[in-house]
Amino acid sequence: MRVLIADTMSPRAAEIFRDRGVEVDDRPGMAAKDLIAVAGAYDGIAVRSSTKITAAVLDAATRLQVVGRAGIGVDNIDVAAATAHGVAVMNTPFGNSITTAEHAIAMLMALARQLPEADRSTHAGKWEKNRFMGVEVAGKTLGLIGCGNIGSVVADRAQGLKMRVLGYDPYLSAERAVALGVEKVELEELLARADFISLHTPLTDQTRNILDGAAMAKTKRGVRIINCARGGLIDEEALHAALVSGHVAGAALDVFAKEPATDSPLFALAQVIATPHLGASTSEAQENVAIQIAEQMSDFLLLGAVTNALNMPSVSAEDAPKLRPYMRLAQQLGSFAAQVTETGIKSVRIDFEGQVAALNTRPLSAVVLEGFLSPLMTSVNMVNATVVARERGIAVTESTNERAGDYHSLIRLTIEAEGRTHSVAGTLFSNSKPRVVEVDGITVEAELAPHMLFLINDDKPGFIGALGTTLGGAGVNIATFHLGRMAAGGSAMALIEVDGPIPEAVLDAVRRLPLVRQAKGLNFALPRVGARAA
Repeated sequence: MRVLIADTMSPRAAEIFRDRGVEVDDRPGMAAKDLIAVAGAYDGIAVRSSTKITAAVLDAATRLQVVGRAGIGVDNIDVAAATAHGVAVMNTPFGNSITTAEHAIAMLMALARQLPEADRSTHAGKWEKNRFMGVEVAGKTLGLIGCGNIGSVVADRAQGLKMRVLGYDPYLSAERAVALGVEKVELEELLARADFISLHTPLTDQTRNILDGAAMAKTKRGVRIINCARGGLIDEEALHAALVSGHVAGAALDVFAKEPATDSPLFALAQVIATPHLGASTSEAQENVAIQIAEQMSDFLLLGAVTNALNMPSVSAEDAPKLRPYMRLAQQLGSFAAQVTETGIKSVRIDFEGQVAALNTRPLSAVVLEGFLSPLMTSVNMVNATVVARERGIAVTESTNERAGDYHSLIRLTIEAEGRTHSVAGTLFSNSKPRVVEVDGITVEAELAPHMLFLINDDKPGFIGALGTTLGGAGVNIATFHLGRMAAGGSAMALIEVDGPIPEAVLDAVRRLPLVRQAKGLNFALPRVGARAA
């Protein structure tokens, strides 16, 4: 086995590979063309954030089995292309949490007291004591957008500074918020109340430009913004305008939409503190993530063990043929439940009935949670999904009952959310074809497709016709239509397969139809299982 270390990292990584019997080449800083030229010689490539593992690299890496990211974000890795090539992608999601949180606190303090500008002035031989009037952080309100592993550490440190802490996170339960000492709020309330705002959420389609011009307009005048998470969470043009106008008093940025960030209008503003993506740059954090990725990759290459993989579940060769169809069903049920749940999550219950209960259900439960947590989070997989759920205060229980009911096998997922409980159940037809057979007590039989419309409505004559007219008028083609209801005239449900994503404007039109209680566009992707053979 041969591994390439393509970015600078602690020497301990190379030592671990060699101690485990893996040949290693330490060649950081290669140009893209040089990496492509040598990629075919390696079974594994270890990177940090600089080297990009693109589709072109993966095309050339004909024997590559695993890419290991010493850190959290995998923006520099084409995960979809890696999956298509049968290459596992691993990261180390918990190795640099404290370091990144400490950097955010340091940025907050520097912003409050104008330390960089005061330092430059003093170095220039000036003594402008009266020019730099800062603000105390004690008694101020810090708004955290994201209260996961890093955000929770920031909350703890901020409370030590006697700050009040607000938290916005769709996966933060009320109980977990109490445990963290955080007041759980919606985003608009956080924007309106916070004196400082710090971002600690991954970059997804839902969080991209979460602080855009409209959001910043809702903040207090004089708010200060810190981003040590991911570039792209803030609309940088809108931030520049808000800083120039004085609505935003200052910003401290460790990450940018385009990196390396060597030129930006923000750099011309004295009230902006900028650092070159230093969140994880401490010797302790770099040693931790280097050790972790080397151990994970060695275990994968030598033993077939999978830890913190982003694109494949941990399933032994013996169990894979039995579990594979159930993996797909479990992932789809989790994803379905996540997409229709609109409030904070308290608990998840997973019930296995019939033949599936006699199998190894632990990986199936992990895949359910992976599907459930993935729509709003990155870096969630069947290995770390249970840990991520626990960190967010989501109680997870599992039960098995080998006695079959109406179906030879059934997986039921019950979500206790704030204000209501959701449930979804599914089975396999012909032992291989996943089907949803019940949603919130309503019987239905539906195969989940890539793009679907989910509806809850009052069961009244004329509704289906009005719905069809609305969709047809918007150019949305219906592929399949599945209906169910509690009782005549009561609650009804529809799962409608369509040919592509449903535009938000069309969803709004559907929601305005009389009798509609809930309308959601759902998207389902098939899980990938397996890795390229050596």
